Amino acid sequence: MTERIRVVVAKPGLDGHDRGAKVVARALRDAGMEVIYTGLHQTPEQIVETALQEDADVVGLSVLSGAHMTLFPRVLELLKERDAEDVMVFGGGIVPEADIAKLTEMGVAKVFTPGATTQEIVEWVRSNVPAPEPA
Repeated sequence: MTERIRVVVAKPGLDGHDRGAKVVARALRDAGMEVIYTGLHQTPEQIVETALQEDADVVGLSVLSGAHMTLFPRVLELLKERDAEDVMVFGGGIVPEADIAKLTEMGVAKVFTPGATTQEIVEWVRSNVPAPEPA
């Protein structure tokens, strides 16, 4: 029996629009992954703490506020500080193409923009996040 991929879906910062994050969380859950949704207005510190406590394989950040160039790098920095660089980070939201390239250089594995389908996101997670070894 293989373990399920554990995903933390988070809404960092002051952005209060979480419908997309909830839809993605449900799609990942329906695809057989274990999903922990943090809720609104999470700090990067809270998100990383949740990822560590929940033994997450990947963190998905949803940012529609324009603060992606602050929030994404902070989550990556905190994961590094906690020796958790093996936790992959992906995200979605309204992110300009030029910023997607910068975020990728920083270590964000993938950024989905509006119009991405839930199937595309599920397939990307399945293809890019190693399934955990059975305990």
